[in-house]
Amino acid sequence: MWPGVPVQWVAARGVRREDGPLLLYFHGGGYVFGSSDTHRAMLGRLSQLAQLPACLPDYRLAPEHPFPAAVGDALAVCAALAGRPGGIVLGGDSAGGGLALAVLAEVLRRGLAPPAGVFAFSPLTDMTFSGDSLRANERADPVLPAARAHETAAMYLQGAAADDPRASPLFADFTGAPPVWLAVSDTEILLDDTRRMAANLRDQGVAVTVTQASGLPHVWPFFQGWLPEATATLRQLGGWISALPPSSGDS
Repeated sequence: MWPGVPVQWVAARGVRREDGPLLLYFHGGGYVFGSSDTHRAMLGRLSQLAQLPACLPDYRLAPEHPFPAAVGDALAVCAALAGRPGGIVLGGDSAGGGLALAVLAEVLRRGLAPPAGVFAFSPLTDMTFSGDSLRANERADPVLPAARAHETAAMYLQGAAADDPRASPLFADFTGAPPVWLAVSDTEILLDDTRRMAANLRDQGVAVTVTQASGLPHVWPFFQGWLPEATATLRQLGGWISALPPSSGDS
């Protein structure tokens, strides 16, 4: 257990988890499924490439634990790691990528020490689903069914406002944020979630790196070991993480 939130630690051989910077990663699954177990292999590979340990929280899931339970759990883990030498790098995929960005916005809003950087694979950033790609890529996306998007959101929000920045970081304030790295494929229904998120971040003075792939599935790095593009993207991300200036970790 970690401040009331179960976590799983992942570290490649030779990488110490006890001190120094780490990857704090929130798994995807639409806030209704997924776990640290489902994403352990991918984070093991990223740990090897970035030479950093990873912490994977099992935040509470809807419908039993609706919004903002996931945000509260994620912030609790962040608080528990505050002051760690070298700080942390936040990451996530799909809903977990949106959660990482929402947590970043909350950390900035509360005046807490920001992470050294944030990365997200195919993040869900807009639970109002106003992006054109939701319809334009409806038949092209091999993983996410556009017809189920509002249903999944309803299970999570349960009456909360879909444009709340903690649920839809597309509408958050990121002034003073550290560098952000985003990846998305051009066939995804969430393509515009990344495109518009990147544009908003840049408008607020944030350094943003976007990797846009062609014809790859939602969160393709998850398929490392099967897709060569998955390993290539993880290697690219590992280089980006290694080049980040360390965070002080001071609160």
